[in-house]
Formats: sequence, structure tokens, C-alpha cells
Amino acid sequence: MKLINLLTVLFIVSVSRILIAQPTHTIDFEPAGVGADWDWTVGENGDNPPLEFISNPDPSGINTSPTVAKFIARQTGNPWALFFTDDDGEFTFDATNATVKIMVWKPAISPVHFKVEGTTGTPTELSVDNTVTNQWEELTFDFSSVIGQTYNRLVVLPDFYARPQDNTIYIDNIQVPDGVVIILTEPTVPAPTPTLPQSEVISVFSDAYTNIPGTNLNPGWGQSTVFELVAIQGDTVMKYGNLNYQGIELGSSQNLTAAGMQYLHLDFWTPNSTDFGVFLISPGPVEARVSLVPPGGLETWVSRDIPLTDFTGVDLSDVFQMKFDGNGTIYVDNIYFSTMLSDVRELQNSLPSDYNLEQNYPNPFNPTTNIRFSLLEANRVTLKVYDMIGQEVATLVNGFINAGSYEVTFDAQNLPTGTYFYSITAGDFSSVKKMILIK
Repeated sequence: MKLINLLTVLFIVSVSRILIAQPTHTIDFEPAGVGADWDWTVGENGDNPPLEFISNPDPSGINTSPTVAKFIARQTGNPWALFFTDDDGEFTFDATNATVKIMVWKPAISPVHFKVEGTTGTPTELSVDNTVTNQWEELTFDFSSVIGQTYNRLVVLPDFYARPQDNTIYIDNIQVPDGVVIILTEPTVPAPTPTLPQSEVISVFSDAYTNIPGTNLNPGWGQSTVFELVAIQGDTVMKYGNLNYQGIELGSSQNLTAAGMQYLHLDFWTPNSTDFGVFLISPGPVEARVSLVPPGGLETWVSRDIPLTDFTGVDLSDVFQMKFDGNGTIYVDNIYFSTMLSDVRELQNSLPSDYNLEQNYPNPFNPTTNIRFSLLEANRVTLKVYDMIGQEVATLVNGFINAGSYEVTFDAQNLPTGTYFYSITAGDFSSVKKMILIK
């Protein structure tokens, strides 16, 4: 995030973000102004030439400013070729400021679309045609239909038609409502390192394993998600900024059933998402979604082992794509299929005679403790942790497990001192025990 010429800076620190007031939302692209050093993403435009900032080629009429933005709309690009930024900050339309204005210089008459997106506001796209060519013109977009809604992404589609040739378009002085820039917190520690042996997994994305060769982590499916690979203490993690959806194309189809795979594992971290889901996709296409965001899952690594049987209707012998959807910013790591749950360790040479949930050890504990349980028969098992008022704070097990005795470690580093309860359900068997965290 790049900020310049801040007249007033207001720091408001919350659990998930810092808010910094901005002095203006007129994006003038001047070297000492606003917008020229922001991150601008070009999409749907053939080879996607970058947005450039150049001397005004026609400093006459209504626009004599020195610097403007240059966008080349490719003939080979889609009609909806676009550029966008998230650096203008979060703003809410109100009754006194519900319009956006933009100056354009175009060689052809065609619609200009202006779109706003965000985690809370309904994505809204308006269209206005320019009426003159080869001279500056100011277009006005009336967003009064979404007064009260909040956005943080500006999208410009400056030449919305099937072009018979490349069109060079100049843009300047984009006026939007005042707002604040949101600097989201980021993970400072990597996701937990997987401990399953390579022989028990088919890995899509993880530094701990050999991944499926030829996998495309960022295919062009028309998504507006900002994709990055980032390093956290030497561990490579995928970052999905302002997620709407994001695909993964596997390098080769994986016969998960024949390989004995039973679970899809992944770790994720988010400062602000309220909706996150994962799809498996087989030819057809046939796809099924599993929701991932748990209660209390902000600003901590969350590990999930999803039974493959939860992806109803998908041909598990021919999974060739994955997809994530939702909102906000998500960090994702350690995506792999496995034959067993990642955090549940089977105790060797154990033949249980009944179902059982043992007292955790050590108890009291800080910050980790171990919980053992036994299954007389194979069953779907859930093992959850609750606080004193009955709110769920962690899901330790949620999947099908064979008969035997097992141990799982509970890490409470992000929880306060107090008394907690852990509960197991396996078929008709259920049990609850108490444990004490002291920091």
C-alpha cells in the first residue's frame, strides 16, 4: 500500500486492521500527487500491457494537467478489458457524495464502465458513453442506488466493445468519495508444518512435500482476485487479496479413490473474511463446495481436514481442478489430499474394548495439551473445544476414523486463561471433559 501527501493521519488499531485517513480521493496520477505509485492491475486485455503514467499528450480543453494514465485496449483483448486498484481505500457512498467522475481521451466512441467492489457493498457497475473523440471529456457516474454501501476496489473498463484495432486511451482526474485506507494485518508466523509422510499424501501446494507437477496456481478464469506468492519466515504461502474466486488447475488428474485418499487438507489465515469456501471439480464440470470459515477464525492459522465424501457428486477418480471463493483477504498453505487426518496420531498396538475419551494431559496446561480417545468401531468423529459460556473455540477432529486409539494435540496459544470443555461424538457415543488453561 502506497500513501503520499498525507495531511492528516489517524491511526485506529483494532484486532484486524489499521485505518489511515486520506486527504483526497481525486486520483490525478501526478508524481507528487495521488495514484501514480499505487498498484494497478490490468486484466482481460490480451497480453495485458501495464497502465502507464505519461506526459499529457493533449494538454488542452478541460484538462491541462501535466501527467495522465495511458491504457492500451488491445484488439486481441476482451471487450471488457480493464484495470483496477485497491489502494484508494475504503469508502461509503452517502447522499452528499454519490457520484464518480473521470476524464477520458479516446479515439473511438464506446461505453466506459466504472465498477466498485468490496467485502460489504454489492458490486455495482455503471456505463456511460463518451460523446467526442480525440479530446478530453469528463464522464459522470451516479451511484445513488448504492448509498450507504461500502467499497474498497475501483475498476475501470475504458473501451467496452469489440475493437477492430488497438485503441490508446488516456485517463485522468478520477474523483471518488473520501474514505480511509485499510492496512490489514498479516501473518507473522507460517502455517503449522505437516507431519504426515509423503507416502500418505498427494500434495497440491506445500513446501513440505513434492507437489503435483505442472499445476497452475493462478489460471486466468476471469477472476478479480489479486494473487501473490509471499514468504513467511521462509515458507511460501499463497495470498488471495480481495477474493471473489480463484482457481487451481491440477497438473494431472489424480485418482484419489485408487490412491486411498480420504481427506482434503489445507491451512488458511485471514484478517477479515466472512465467507470462504473450497470446491473440488471433476469433468462436466461437476463441482461441490465446502464452507471453511469457522467461528473465531480471524488472525490465526486454521487447519481443516475435509472428508472427500463431503464433496457430493464429484467424481473423485478424476478431480482436475479446485476453486476457492468468498471475500476478504486469505492466506492459504499446505493444500494436499491425505489418507488420514493430519493432526490425529494413531497409537500403535492398541486394541480398544470400548469407546473412551480420556482426561487431557498435562492439565492444567500452557499452551498445549494432548487428548486421547478410543473407537471400538470405525465412525465419523467430531472433537470440539468450548469455553465456559458454550461458544465453540476449536474443532480438533471432524471426519471418518477407523477403529483404534488416537491422540490429538490442542494448541491454545490464542486463547485466554480459563476453564474449557472438550466434547467428542462418535455415532451414539458422546462424552465431555473439563480442562484448565493457565498462562
